[in-house]
Amino acid sequence: MRVDVSTSRAATRDAAATVPSPARRRASAWRAGIGTGAAALAGRVAAGAALLVTVALLPWLSRSDPALTVLRTRSAEQNPTPGALAAVRDELGLDDGPFTLLGRWLGGLLRGDAGTSWVSGEPVLPDLVPALGVSLTLVAGALVVTVVVAALVSARTVFLGSHRRLHRARAGTGAAVLAALPKFLLASVLATVFGVWLGWFPTSGWVGPASMVLPALALGVPSGAMIGGLLDQALPAAFHEPWARTWYAVGFPPGHAVRHALRRTVPGVLPQLLPTVVALVGGAVSVEMIFNVPGVGRLVLGAALAQDLPVLQAGTLTLVLLGGAAGLGLRSLRRRMLGPALREGALPTLHRPPMPVPGALRYVAAACALALVTLCVAGLLRDPLHVDTAARLLPPSTAHPLGTDSLGRDLLARLGHGALRTTGVALAVTAVSVLVGVLLGMVPKVSAGLTEVVSTLPAVLAGLLVTGLTGPSVLGAALAVCVVGWSPYAAQTSALLQQERAAGHVTASVALGGGRVHVLRRHLLPSLVPPVLRNALLRLPTAVLVLASLGFLGLGAQAPSPEWGRLLSENQAYVELAPWTVLGPAAALVVLAVLAVAGAGIVQGGVRGRGRSGR
Repeated sequence: MRVDVSTSRAATRDAAATVPSPARRRASAWRAGIGTGAAALAGRVAAGAALLVTVALLPWLSRSDPALTVLRTRSAEQNPTPGALAAVRDELGLDDGPFTLLGRWLGGLLRGDAGTSWVSGEPVLPDLVPALGVSLTLVAGALVVTVVVAALVSARTVFLGSHRRLHRARAGTGAAVLAALPKFLLASVLATVFGVWLGWFPTSGWVGPASMVLPALALGVPSGAMIGGLLDQALPAAFHEPWARTWYAVGFPPGHAVRHALRRTVPGVLPQLLPTVVALVGGAVSVEMIFNVPGVGRLVLGAALAQDLPVLQAGTLTLVLLGGAAGLGLRSLRRRMLGPALREGALPTLHRPPMPVPGALRYVAAACALALVTLCVAGLLRDPLHVDTAARLLPPSTAHPLGTDSLGRDLLARLGHGALRTTGVALAVTAVSVLVGVLLGMVPKVSAGLTEVVSTLPAVLAGLLVTGLTGPSVLGAALAVCVVGWSPYAAQTSALLQQERAAGHVTASVALGGGRVHVLRRHLLPSLVPPVLRNALLRLPTAVLVLASLGFLGLGAQAPSPEWGRLLSENQAYVELAPWTVLGPAAALVVLAVLAVAGAGIVQGGVRGRGRSGR
């Protein structure tokens, strides 16, 4: 068989010409970076402006008279006569409309004046600046706790991987348990044990560094478990790369492999710090209220409930600016950690090695499923609405296996009847948030700025805005959670796709004629779906708790609905007196989280096993 050498050489030259040179790749990456940066900046400005306009409309969207709300906030005893309401409207200029008021506020902001509170009559900035300082200090403490907890969660994988002894996948149930802990419940327990019983730390106010310890722990432990769980699932792929085997063979110290493995995996997890930790500036309302911390979240929530528009607008703008600054910082840190390989399009793809799942994982999943089914069946046989004031706050007994609440209602009955609704709404909200987040994360030029803005938006504020249009209902609360719940998945999707597109095999696939659909189906989605699914399962209990917080404020499920999150909110005040009133719902959330993570691990292991047998 003769081979046309000239034709072969020409084909080789043509194929080589289709692969861009390093200089061309750098220039293309630079131009793409400039375009993405400009689009992200435009997205931040547009998202921030849209949010400010929506906030300005809040008093008119809430279907209540803002003059009446302000008057009652100023003095609950004052009779809201037509004359008094007219005086408030004239004083605040409500008859001029929301857009005129927003224009005046923006004009004053350009002169350094954030306006005057409608309730207190005092300038906004003297209250906002100290609250911002408190929140930033609290977030710094929570970030330290997050890093420490994440390190502890992934410590075993780091040690075994650096010593080439990582042969079995981890279930991740410990991280799921910690991530599922309700922040306000953890805060109440910490305040009771370390503040009241032991007297080690103050439980109220903000008087010094000691006041930061307990709130930082309450915020940082679940967040650290979330970050650590994601990192723990990514590390085996880094330790499985060829360089790790080579370094171990030539006798490099384990610390070298650890540093390089973290540098390969942390950038994929780093974007989760924005919606998980930085969002605590505006979203740590429950913890701030328990410890009486005068932070921005508490200030914004109070202003939203009182319809104190100047304070609400100033607080919202502060959150938007913080989200943008944090997003830029995290983006720069990611690029620095990934180094030139990201710009050159030569970043190796992380492929998780085929490792068997622990045999006990199936038993854990079966035990959790059996516990939830037993809870539902036993609870459905009881009346969740029966009130017995003579049986208030009874401890667990034969008649009431989980005790009773403050109205004498059986907690087992309420947990059982609320199981299907709670899990159903939480799964639906999580599924919609994942879908929206993945779709928006695939177009980072459009969604980068919007993601940063939404990441710092408190869910309670989103609930007030959404339910102003839909009215208080389960659907309105679910929609409000979806409005802010997609941002973690969008940030993760954008980061993972950026790294995957910089991989050599993707560049080769494009050079060989692979279209966008082919690259997306064969390369991008297979590397994207597992970590996003893991993130969604870890965040499943969080959706329940956010829905509960909205219901507790009268924006979601209304009493006497027996949703799990609402049970936690209703009984939060009785943690010290009757801890069983919250231990039942909290344990149910933890079991649900463990079941979700264990089930995902079993399915993932089964898919890998079938893939190996097929090969």
